[in-house]
Amino acid sequence: MTFHPQPTAGAAKPWAFPAPERGELPNGLTVLRCHRPGQQVVAVEVNLDAPLDAEPAGLDGVATIMARALSEGTDKHSAEEFAAELERCGATLDAHADHPGVRVSLEVPVSRLARGLGLLADALRAPAFPDGEVERLVANRLDEIPHELANPARRASMALSKELFPADSRPSRPRQGTEETVRRIDATAVRAFYEAHVRPSTSTAVVVGDLTGVDLDQVLADTLGSWSGGPAPQRTYPAITADDTARVVIVDRPGAVQTQLLIGRIGADRHDRVWPAQVLGTYCLGGTLTSRLDQVLREEKGYTYGVRSFGQVLRSMPDGSGAAMLAITGSVATEVTGPALEDTWRVLRTLAEEGLTDEERDVAVQNLVGVAPLKFETAAAVAGTLADQVEQHLPDDFQAHLYARLAETGTVEATAAVVNAFPVDRLVTVLVGDAAAIEEPVRALGIGEVTVVSG
Repeated sequence: MTFHPQPTAGAAKPWAFPAPERGELPNGLTVLRCHRPGQQVVAVEVNLDAPLDAEPAGLDGVATIMARALSEGTDKHSAEEFAAELERCGATLDAHADHPGVRVSLEVPVSRLARGLGLLADALRAPAFPDGEVERLVANRLDEIPHELANPARRASMALSKELFPADSRPSRPRQGTEETVRRIDATAVRAFYEAHVRPSTSTAVVVGDLTGVDLDQVLADTLGSWSGGPAPQRTYPAITADDTARVVIVDRPGAVQTQLLIGRIGADRHDRVWPAQVLGTYCLGGTLTSRLDQVLREEKGYTYGVRSFGQVLRSMPDGSGAAMLAITGSVATEVTGPALEDTWRVLRTLAEEGLTDEERDVAVQNLVGVAPLKFETAAAVAGTLADQVEQHLPDDFQAHLYARLAETGTVEATAAVVNAFPVDRLVTVLVGDAAAIEEPVRALGIGEVTVVSG
């Protein structure tokens, strides 16, 4: 029998995160463009400097309603007509609000780029904010809130934010507002927020795709170049402070068969030189099925389907300061809540005493750096990351340098970073579950004062 030779892998092609070209339109809009041959669907991300901490007192959620209302009609089209025009050019338009600001995303075939950018420009330049549409969006948001409160993971996130941050700071409250604040929002409030914060001079557009044969300068001039607005008023940036005194909050869900865990604090963000080591160490702790936490809680004990650790940037300042949420999350059966927490703390203590292994570090580097070319295959993935860098006041080449820094980070550095990120005596623990069943076992662990609140 004759066998064909086994195929072998070809030589690896050099890869680096795409470098954008930076420019500015006459109206003050900053533009980052990135030519990606073969990407026939162009991705556009627009960062609007309309952060949640700029929302008026008592109107939490107005940024979210404004973002959703941008596509609900303009000075040229009604809401229905605008949606039909998007469909005709095969485009999608989405928007959302978060702590750093509002993000508007457009995806459109390159053959219809001018039409898609024209619609995006209309939405930014002259949104109608019809009373009826804003009322509908407010009603939809009010319908969402009970579902969010019923979701254990979302409820845990809300409780952790409330615990960590001062009551008068915006991060302590739900991003999209509460029932009380959303009810107060009307078209007048939405228009006022738009007029106060949305203008080209404080915004950035990222355009990524195959731009072969496209006169992008002319297209941008004819579309986003028509957007006008006055200079931005001077704005202050509230500092992010948090109280990570060790404590436990149980959000009571009588009869719950599972307990949702969320253990966290705030720490260094992407401006800090420790960020690459922190990313690497956090991945070794709980970034994949082979991580420390999963090996113990899932594989050895069978307590959970998976536990993850992560770092999520909250907000970065123009001066380079900022903070990230560092957290461990997962769910376990109610009856093993105490043992699962005990084992989690044991993993953290063992990590501090013995450190990571070189093998763990090597696997993490391979997984984080090796898959990067696949992660950024689409124009949307590249555009989203570039927009994140703008939002977090990072240099345009940050992501490219990050992979090099990850590959250079040693085991000792990664160990020190993750141990500092998750100190066993400075963690706030939120448990969403049956308090009657889990309160006493949790108290016995001695990981902090225990408080029970209504679910």
